[in-house]
Amino acid sequence: MEAIDLAEARDRELVLGIRRRDEEAFRGLFGRYAPGAKALAMRVVRQSHLAEEIVQEAFMALWRNPAAYDDQRGSVQSWLMGMVHHRAVDLVRREESYRRRAEKTAHQAMELESDHADAVVEQIGLPEERRRVRAALDELPEAQREVLERMYFDGMSQSQIAEATGLPLGTVKSRTLLGMRRLRAALVQEEP
Repeated sequence: MEAIDLAEARDRELVLGIRRRDEEAFRGLFGRYAPGAKALAMRVVRQSHLAEEIVQEAFMALWRNPAAYDDQRGSVQSWLMGMVHHRAVDLVRREESYRRRAEKTAHQAMELESDHADAVVEQIGLPEERRRVRAALDELPEAQREVLERMYFDGMSQSQIAEATGLPLGTVKSRTLLGMRRLRAALVQEEP
């Protein structure tokens, strides 16, 4: 008990020295508690550079206002560690709040951007694209057009088309390949 009282008395003397602007007293208190304060901050923020900043802020607050320490409310050590802990928790909360706002803003920007892009494509390009694809499909032989329409408009797989039409799967695959080649050639040829 006496060792604790002696250490606390020494800490209070250092705080009194800081009130008199004694830099050696400040260095003494910093040297004594900064490592433990940094360890505490690290447990909360999990980043060394942030923990160091928190410790520096807490000790600078002590230097700027040493009268904030009230010896009736507890030890110097508990007061310092309390300041470090509060600053660390505040930083985590600010960072989390910032992250949520940034994610929300990014999400809203993406929605606006995609809505705008989709609207432009719908208004300008799609009707013309549809016309070109439909015209190219109409130029295909009936057997190839039927397979492609079932695949892309009805959502059927090649196996389902073979089953529905009674054609061998190989025939469906070759008609798909030939139809796609002709469709691509017709659309490339038609490009401005």
